[in-house]
Amino acid sequence: MGKRYLVVGPSWVGDMVMTQSLFKRLKNESPGCAIDVVAPAWSHPILARMPEVREAIALDVKHGEFGWKKRFALGKQLRGGYDHSIVIPRSWKSALVPYVAEVPERTAYRGEMRYLLVNDMRLLDKQRLPLAVQRFVALGGAPSLKPPAIPSPELEVDAANQQRFLEEHGIDRDRPVIALLPGAEFGPAKQWPTACWARAAEALYRRGFQLWCLGSPKDSEVAEAIQAEADCPILNFCGRTRLEDAVDLLALAEHAISNDSGLMHVAAAVGTHVVAIYRTTTPDYTPPLTDNADILRADLGGDESLMGVRELPEGHGLKDVPVDQVLDCIGSNTA
Repeated sequence: MGKRYLVVGPSWVGDMVMTQSLFKRLKNESPGCAIDVVAPAWSHPILARMPEVREAIALDVKHGEFGWKKRFALGKQLRGGYDHSIVIPRSWKSALVPYVAEVPERTAYRGEMRYLLVNDMRLLDKQRLPLAVQRFVALGGAPSLKPPAIPSPELEVDAANQQRFLEEHGIDRDRPVIALLPGAEFGPAKQWPTACWARAAEALYRRGFQLWCLGSPKDSEVAEAIQAEADCPILNFCGRTRLEDAVDLLALAEHAISNDSGLMHVAAAVGTHVVAIYRTTTPDYTPPLTDNADILRADLGGDESLMGVRELPEGHGLKDVPVDQVLDCIGSNTA
């Protein structure tokens, strides 16, 4: 029997997709190993599309909640089941379950004073490992001065679920599809402006594409604004899909235009061509993990204080990615 891993996963869609690169490394180096992942219940549909994962284990705590009793109870439940744990988050509470579960080898980066909880403590060299995914994958092997190879995430697609969704919503794919992903966590500063989305949608519709807007319920408002401003039909699925539906619908799209978001990483992981728009964040940390992507960056006008802000201050000097530049990434030929 191979090694039994318990991985404590991250709490965001994009990060969870990127952890598949870690799982691939573990499987490449030890094909017979078993990988179970402690993760929020919302993320289980993503983990179910990763063949490397044996089981997703729900930790019923809200984002930011300490949840001492729940973590302790889960740890006791998992005792005796694992040889090695890898903790992705750097918080103290995230390392609690493997410790209570008495996993013999517990690997993580040095974080919030968790020396007792973690017995294979790694120092994070951000210069050697600038990408988030490199930091995840590096935890899957012995410490090394050489950055690890990064296997690209590849989420499985459910063709039957694709067909079910299309039939239930009466969607006729008479045109090739472009997915618009206008949402992004942490505020509007990461979001390409509504007017730009609308102008791009109109141009792409004239080229012969069908347009689908995908996102969470929180993205419904911006999607409706794009619909109202664009002089072309756009199917708005924001808030109307499960996470697994979004995976399958993105796999049907020829292209996906996206802010720096979790769905950007999903689109990349199902093989869709991605046009990734970065405004106040950087692809130097979380790029789409695919060779099939065009990465575009807004011009901050030399004002690095704009990096990471939730809302752009009045009088900012940011110059957005032009619509024509996005359209050029799609190509000049009609669909």
